[in-house]
Amino acid sequence: MGLSLVQRLLLIEILISDIWTQERPEPMSAECFGNLLRITLSAEYFEDKYLSFSVVDQSGIAWELNEAMASQCGYTVTYSNWSNIEFRASALSCHSRLEEDMFIITVEIKASHAADMKNATTHVKSASCSYSPWSLRELVCESNYMEVSVRREVPQTVKDIIQDEPEDWNLVFLEAKAGETSIWQIVFHQPEEKTALLVSDAWSAGYGLNTTDDRVVLRIPYTAAQIQLVKDRGITFSTVRSSILYKQQWMILMMDTAVACPVDGVDYINRTIIWTVPKYIQPFSAGETSFKDVLVEAGVDLHKLSAKEMASRKYVLLNDLNAIMMRIPIGAEGGYYKTSVSSGQHGTKYAINPFLEHQWEDNKWGLTKYIIIKEIETPFEQVELAITNNSNLSLRLMNVTVGTFLPDVKLVKLTIEGTTVALPEAVQHGYLTYEIRYANGSKAYIIQVPLDAPSIKKEYMGADMRAYTLNVTLAFIIHPTSETFTVPVITVSAVKDAVLPSARGFCDGRNLHLIITHGNVDQNWLPFISDRHLTPESVKKYSYSLRDNGTHLAISVPFLSSHVNYEDFHASGIKASLHLTLKDGLTLANKREFSVSCSFSPSQLIQCLPNGTVVITAVKLVEAADLDTSLFVLRDRQCKPSLVTERTATFKFNVNTCGTSRKFNSTTMTYENDVLYFRPGSDTPVYRLKFVCWYAIKQAVDVQYESKKNPPPSIKPGFGSLALSLKLFKEKSYTEPYQEPEYPVVKYLREALYFEVELLQPKDVRLELNLDDCWATNSQSQDSLPQWPMLINGCENSEDSYKAVFHKVNYSLRVKFPQHLKRFEVRMFTFVLGTTLLQEQLYFHCSVMICSTMQQPSGSLCPRRCSPGKHRLDRSAEPHQSGKVSSGPVLIRKENN
Repeated sequence: MGLSLVQRLLLIEILISDIWTQERPEPMSAECFGNLLRITLSAEYFEDKYLSFSVVDQSGIAWELNEAMASQCGYTVTYSNWSNIEFRASALSCHSRLEEDMFIITVEIKASHAADMKNATTHVKSASCSYSPWSLRELVCESNYMEVSVRREVPQTVKDIIQDEPEDWNLVFLEAKAGETSIWQIVFHQPEEKTALLVSDAWSAGYGLNTTDDRVVLRIPYTAAQIQLVKDRGITFSTVRSSILYKQQWMILMMDTAVACPVDGVDYINRTIIWTVPKYIQPFSAGETSFKDVLVEAGVDLHKLSAKEMASRKYVLLNDLNAIMMRIPIGAEGGYYKTSVSSGQHGTKYAINPFLEHQWEDNKWGLTKYIIIKEIETPFEQVELAITNNSNLSLRLMNVTVGTFLPDVKLVKLTIEGTTVALPEAVQHGYLTYEIRYANGSKAYIIQVPLDAPSIKKEYMGADMRAYTLNVTLAFIIHPTSETFTVPVITVSAVKDAVLPSARGFCDGRNLHLIITHGNVDQNWLPFISDRHLTPESVKKYSYSLRDNGTHLAISVPFLSSHVNYEDFHASGIKASLHLTLKDGLTLANKREFSVSCSFSPSQLIQCLPNGTVVITAVKLVEAADLDTSLFVLRDRQCKPSLVTERTATFKFNVNTCGTSRKFNSTTMTYENDVLYFRPGSDTPVYRLKFVCWYAIKQAVDVQYESKKNPPPSIKPGFGSLALSLKLFKEKSYTEPYQEPEYPVVKYLREALYFEVELLQPKDVRLELNLDDCWATNSQSQDSLPQWPMLINGCENSEDSYKAVFHKVNYSLRVKFPQHLKRFEVRMFTFVLGTTLLQEQLYFHCSVMICSTMQQPSGSLCPRRCSPGKHRLDRSAEPHQSGKVSSGPVLIRKENN
């Protein structure tokens, strides 16, 4: 036949049934439906394969099908019921063999996992169907073509037989008369003109013409040029009015081959499909004057249904004088739901393939058989997908179920932080996907990803909670349409695992230092001092130091800095503090505040130079924040500062100027002056800073520095930021503490626990650590209940049968400041409920007070009597600093087996 064929590859995925049968079905099965043959492909066998179809002729030549050839030759390939494949062939198809009342068709199917059909497996299926008797005229409306076949015989002349219009002949009579013997032609009757084509030309135009010993067949694709759309009772039909002429010697035979197939006629009312087909449609009813219904039957998927079967499915078939109507409830048996996409939204359609067979007799043709195969889909309905968060927080695993979906949907890609990856690649990002199937054929997908995956957004919620947000977009494909849609999945899980940043502070002779240990919530928090963001530029501007190694943020600020607060000063030193705030990087809301306070030597503020020059820096106290440092003066109010910052004023002058007084004795000269601040209109200073320089013979030293103001300031001891530790030691020698990997420590009845509490920072010889209360709990929370007291107000618990024992701390290579440590032991009998030993893990806590050894006024908290060599005094309001520290866990066991 010399046709040019283009290979068309069909990618399908057939879903396997949940029930696995012991014997696998045959790859293909065949069924006969009158003058149609259907071959169904096994869903299980052809799952996820590329397919090509060919028809084998009587010579053994395989003709590969494409869409054009299929509609021209009478073949149809359809997908139904979630990607099942059907191959249908007309009894009068191009390569069928007719033997009496049998027609035989051989189909060759190639299946491959590769798009280029490499290593394809070939399957051949021959099937035969018996069909008899043939009606004088048979009309078939398939999904991709219209077919009309009429009996091929020379009719006898009958009086009053209705003939075609005379002009139908005029167009071709001359050509037929002058042509060679045995010429076939087809004439298309159109409103504007009539077109005649030779058989070869008709084939080239896409029409299918065939003859058997007793029939003539015309097959017309729905895309043919000569098709006209006409309406009959409001229903649109695709119609072709045509005649086939055959000339042989002296005889010209003309056969009417008109055909019409409904294009629409489907309505959806009250969740019901209404399919209406008018009877006796133009143009194939032209010239007929009498009609008589012989048969009206209907069914689904080419299976005819009895009245009882229709009633059980709630179908209704109506047949009146003018039309045949079929009513099918949406969702009824025989149809199926399929996935669809509209404007990017996921939804469903209900699909069903009913067919109608109408036979009638008329005065022109006798018996006509009319078969309509209809593919119906209901309008799109959007479906809301359930997204269920089943995260297992104890395993730190996000677990989200998305669905349910129909079986024709497949997950193919994930979009993670803007990057789209296929499912195998998603594993590299920490994402695992699972498909789960249900008994009714539907499916769902599970997405699993660890909480600590980089793409999981973590946000601090407050207290000890963090919000973990999974934000991933799932991409799906629908078979066999290859439509795609996406589903954004955003779920949030609250987890009690927030670790806030902590800090310790200390000072050296010139700087205040803060070392902040990062938590797991402050990745986007920014450091601020006095509402000024510490950027590399600002750090450089103010001569600060800022270092961050990922785990710790270290900040150093000079003592004489514009962002240091000065709280008090006296002859022994100046108390200065640095306050740092961590703020949210987006909202700038305060998240965490830290501070360090230290006392600095007065020598930082006074320089008495040998040449008689004095340089003195006056600082503004926090409680006098409204003072303008530029208005500070010396006794001689004409002497003003040479350098001013927000909090300091620096004077440089000679001892013989600015109202400086001088005194002599036998060995030294003493120079004194005051830095003063006066309110406008007042001669009484509200700020007075007195300085003294003593000069020895040929030598100058800084001697004294004190402040006086109205009213005089109260003197308070200075403390830095506390850093404490509570350690459990293995023996009474206190040489080897338990290390972190050894916890939880297992201890048994009668064993002793050796505790050591230490002040780590500040390293100040003037400070002493004293124990207040020590207790045990069965949770990490210091305030949880129940509690077992070990020390009360620094003393052993008098209610314990085995009281705590204190151990003296001596100086050693490890212990530089013995006054910074306290040691005690307790026995395991301490931890009981009633008379029962508490056999579970315990945590230990102590509260401490840090006291100054410089001043111990009567009534202070320091010293304490229960620590070795000390005695206890009553509580008072003397200044001190307190803190709490914890350790553990320890597992308590009754017997040591």
